[in-house]
Amino acid sequence: MSLYLYQNQFLPKDQVSISPDDRGYYFGDGIYEVFRVYNGVLFEPEGHYRRLEKSAREVRIPLPYNIERMHQYLVELIQANHIQEGTVYLQITRGTAPRSHPFPPLDTEPVLMAYCNQIARPLSTMEQGITAITADDIRWLKCDLKTLNLLANVMAKQEALVQGAGEVILHRKGTVTECSSSNFMIVKKGEILTHPANNLILHGITREVVFRLARKLDIVYHERAFTIEDLHSAEEAFISGTTVEITPVISVNGRAVGQGNPGPVTRKLQQAFEQLVNSL
Repeated sequence: MSLYLYQNQFLPKDQVSISPDDRGYYFGDGIYEVFRVYNGVLFEPEGHYRRLEKSAREVRIPLPYNIERMHQYLVELIQANHIQEGTVYLQITRGTAPRSHPFPPLDTEPVLMAYCNQIARPLSTMEQGITAITADDIRWLKCDLKTLNLLANVMAKQEALVQGAGEVILHRKGTVTECSSSNFMIVKKGEILTHPANNLILHGITREVVFRLARKLDIVYHERAFTIEDLHSAEEAFISGTTVEITPVISVNGRAVGQGNPGPVTRKLQQAFEQLVNSL
């Protein structure tokens, strides 16, 4: 039986009771993080906690515990569920109050919930690559905050499913931002291009790992805006994210990226990422 963390208690899923007055249910008024677990260990937790603190600060949701205590809870959750390979989903909402747009009273207690999923790494997908489509980026202008307001992402991902693609590459008037649930990078002349870390994209934890690995491998990367036209002439493309790791994109809108196969830069990064995971 899997256990959930609800506030400060570990409970079976059927004993977790979320009020219909929870502001996360009414307004998507909350924040979240998804952590990867390898070999029973949280991967890059410090980056996730920094982003969680930023999201909480920007939307003015007080964290119910300090980071040290929260980390201990998540470690206990992983151990209680015997997770070796998987994810931890952590969500904090502004709390429970009668439906009204303004913030509830200051003494309203935030609601924390977390659970684990035992999932295997997507090794086959990372080996073969995925196809993608493009779509207008219609999200709000605070995409750097990891909030529960994901309807635009959901609609985009559903369209990818309908078209038989694995991801959606989002763009604003032709300038590529990121994907519906991952960051996006292309390779031109052996160098990586990806959108700058501003308010238009999520500052991905795996994205930062890619940069770290690129520096180690002497692969040049640029945080610079690029267009759909640049994508069409790219030698390689790949997505990065907590669950997808580093996954090649081999075609976009039915058009091959480069030779239509995972490229050498992507492969080098994947191999370095594999070594990092195996070192945990």
